[in-house]
Amino acid sequence: MADADLDVVIRQLARQLQTGLMTRAKERRDRFSGLAAKAKSKETGDRFKMMAKATMEQASAAARRLQMSADNVADSYARAMRLAASTPIAVKAEKPAKDKPVKKVAKAKKAKAKKTK
Repeated sequence: MADADLDVVIRQLARQLQTGLMTRAKERRDRFSGLAAKAKSKETGDRFKMMAKATMEQASAAARRLQMSADNVADSYARAMRLAASTPIAVKAEKPAKDKPVKKVAKAKKAKAKKTK
């Protein structure tokens, strides 16, 4: 897996998360459906059926968003790696910054100290 591209790994992890999410949602839907079947009143049964339906709708939407986000991240990473591989890198030696502002601050402090004496 060390040689695998990171974008492929991102997509695989997202697929695993999506599968787990949908499995849990189906379990919860089945639980609500069971409660709807056992309900003593029609109102309660209808409410549990609606909760089961809403659970699946919400889980499906969350799974779509998860997959879309993972695809965007994986595509972005792959694009960045292609761009980095295609551009030549010119390394410049950076010159150390001069400490003029620091000297001015030190002189100002000395001047202020002389005025207070």
